[in-house]
Amino acid sequence: MNDSFTFKEPATVSLRPSRFADFTGQARVLEKLRIMASAAQRRKEPLNHILLSGPPGLGKTTLAMVLAEEMHASIRVTSGPAIEKAGDLAGMLTGLEYGDVLFIDEIHRLSKTIEEYLYAAMEDFRIDVMIDQGPNARSIRLDIPKFTLIGATTRTGLLTAPLRSRFTLQARLDYYGGEDLSKIIERNAKLLKIDIQGEAAMEIARRSRGTPRVANNLLFFVRDFTQQDPSGTGPSGITLAHAKEALRLLDIDEYGLDEMDKRILEVIGQNYGGGPVGANTIAIAIGEERQTLEEVHEPFLIQEGYLQRTPQGRVLTSKAWQLLGIDRGEKNFF
Repeated sequence: MNDSFTFKEPATVSLRPSRFADFTGQARVLEKLRIMASAAQRRKEPLNHILLSGPPGLGKTTLAMVLAEEMHASIRVTSGPAIEKAGDLAGMLTGLEYGDVLFIDEIHRLSKTIEEYLYAAMEDFRIDVMIDQGPNARSIRLDIPKFTLIGATTRTGLLTAPLRSRFTLQARLDYYGGEDLSKIIERNAKLLKIDIQGEAAMEIARRSRGTPRVANNLLFFVRDFTQQDPSGTGPSGITLAHAKEALRLLDIDEYGLDEMDKRILEVIGQNYGGGPVGANTIAIAIGEERQTLEEVHEPFLIQEGYLQRTPQGRVLTSKAWQLLGIDRGEKNFF
């Protein structure tokens, strides 16, 4: 089944930046992309292929759309799991026009067969399609317009070396700092037509796990909370008090830890003496999928210094023990 689509902005307000000038953060990546886009425009050629990697929610899809806008190109959006057969890919590629952008999210989940079709498409801008089966089978070569492939992945290590090497630029997006997230929140609050105090924006930013997508989700809830408060829709808009109370209702503490984060730390500390303990054991103990544990919760806990990955398993740090308020001398070992 082909679940790809051509991107078109909805009628509702979109918080996605559409130009480089509106994109906040990722300065080093942005500089490289600006250089590539400017040079391609001077040559009057499409962009070379680009691979964007990094944790979810940092702006890989947004950057792909920004690049298409800067290049005045149409963009077609799909994902690795949606391209099930070579015919799906052939249909998308032959439907492109010169200079168009094909964005494949989760590109690491492409099958090996689809990858092999991409090699010739990326380098020679052609594909070989098999017609019929058995003794009557024959290959037909189709030329395709010169296009730009932008791939996005959260797991670069799962990409094969031949596919990675065909991208001219491989850029990794990192977690955002509080200042950049605060600017994003203030900009998006303005788009949502609600005032927000600088202190409130920074409070939301501090609890957003370094991720713009999380920051936007929190902003939506804080806005809803504020608008339900008769005193919150006046000139003051979203105040620090509104932000703190709304985030308290969401069980997100001042360090950005949610209920599941704290549950993970408590399970390791109270049930397994602080570790080491395996990911499968933790996942069963908290009633969560191992993949969710490893891709959603652990990166933030490790980045913030609460958790360590060791060959033997996960281990709490002194910072985690302090947060839990557990005396390490009274741990229970199993």
